[in-house]
Amino acid sequence: MIAEKTTFALYLGNRGMFPGSLMASAREEITSLLKGWGHDVIALDENATRFGAVETPEEGRVFADFLEENKGKFGGVILCLPNFGDENGAMAALKNAGVPILIQAYPDDLDKMAPELRRDAFCGKFSIMDVFWQAGIKYTIDQPHTVSPQDPRFKDSIEYFDSVCRVYNGMKDMTLGALGARTTAFKTVRFDEVALQRNGITVEALDLSEVFFRMGELTSGEQALKDKIARLTDYTCWDGVPEDRLEQIARLGVVIDQIIDEYSLDCLALRCWVELQAQMGISPCVLLSEMNDRGIAASCEVDVGNAVAMHALRLATNQPPICLDWNNNYGDDDDKCILFHCGSVAQSLMTAEGHITDHAILRNVVGEGRAFGCNVGRIKPFPFTFASSLTSEGRVKFYVGEGEFTSDEIAEDFFGCAGVAKMDKLQDVLTFVGRNGFRHHVSCSPGNVQKALIEAMSNYLGYDVDVPQA
Repeated sequence: MIAEKTTFALYLGNRGMFPGSLMASAREEITSLLKGWGHDVIALDENATRFGAVETPEEGRVFADFLEENKGKFGGVILCLPNFGDENGAMAALKNAGVPILIQAYPDDLDKMAPELRRDAFCGKFSIMDVFWQAGIKYTIDQPHTVSPQDPRFKDSIEYFDSVCRVYNGMKDMTLGALGARTTAFKTVRFDEVALQRNGITVEALDLSEVFFRMGELTSGEQALKDKIARLTDYTCWDGVPEDRLEQIARLGVVIDQIIDEYSLDCLALRCWVELQAQMGISPCVLLSEMNDRGIAASCEVDVGNAVAMHALRLATNQPPICLDWNNNYGDDDDKCILFHCGSVAQSLMTAEGHITDHAILRNVVGEGRAFGCNVGRIKPFPFTFASSLTSEGRVKFYVGEGEFTSDEIAEDFFGCAGVAKMDKLQDVLTFVGRNGFRHHVSCSPGNVQKALIEAMSNYLGYDVDVPQA
């Protein structure tokens, strides 16, 4: 499930002593570029104000009305300064925009510096930022300070801002499903539901007894169950798995899908042991894998904090997230470790098709053949962003960093789905995690989006965000 690219509202800032042709050319240039990069664009009619731009508080109010009329149709504003621009008009226009705002300023040309030719947007950008700062209006800036839309760095800024907008809009009002009570042995995944709610994250908690009852109510001939079995058999290799175990896993998958629809869940955290194995004879890992692959962040062991982090990563990267254990050292390499889980890694992030196995660890508790469902394999090499979250003293707290999965080998008999992760100053990261009460889990997703996550979560959403260091 790939999220659509953000639709942007285009704002043009003007000062009357500058030529109006700058407004028309900027509107055409930026709109054309954004659409070429896959973004829809809405803009004030060019006849609504002088040149469709804003240079007075009155015209700012016209633009504010335009945004209100189109509320819900755009996820971010690009504040374009073809010239100096008017800060008072900008404040009137955007003080209630309700979405992230990227401030872009055109550069001057060294051979066009006469009063009737130069733009002065370099200076005007400071005026906009100043009054926004004074008024508490959140905004995004990128480097360089001025940039032509034709400069490749402008496209980079748009991609960055797109991630910021997706994270903000996807997390400011989200719903998370907690299916089952916290695993008794793991006090490490405790969380403060009220703190999450005050940050726009609603938790819908359901008992596993309801899940088990609904699984039993499904009849073998139901189309939803047939479709789920077909989806799962196409998804990975089931050789050697008893048919009744496949059907039982599919039943759980149908019920989880129903709950996602009924409660409009954006992501979920599931109690994955030991009741599912002891009472249902299955492990749910492959279902979490498949959900992550289709864009529904799903963590195991009722790790709500990492479900939130996974959702943020998915929004930022437009790629599947993974929840993994900080699990093993990698020999004597201080910057590498093995990240692992039993089989919930998205199939698309694995080196080859996985295969479903009995749970090599839990079967020691529940007996042979009562824990099928682990999608076993290896994580393929790619750069990634990692994150995790917790709640403490009423605050939502994150750490964010970047690393890469390597092609280094892991022993053949290593159970589950794992990869060798390399991170600069890994030992400092691990010390930070241990000193600050974060989980034994960490979430990852392909791509380098640390900067966008920090911008969206700290600047716009108000979370506490750290880059790990000792």
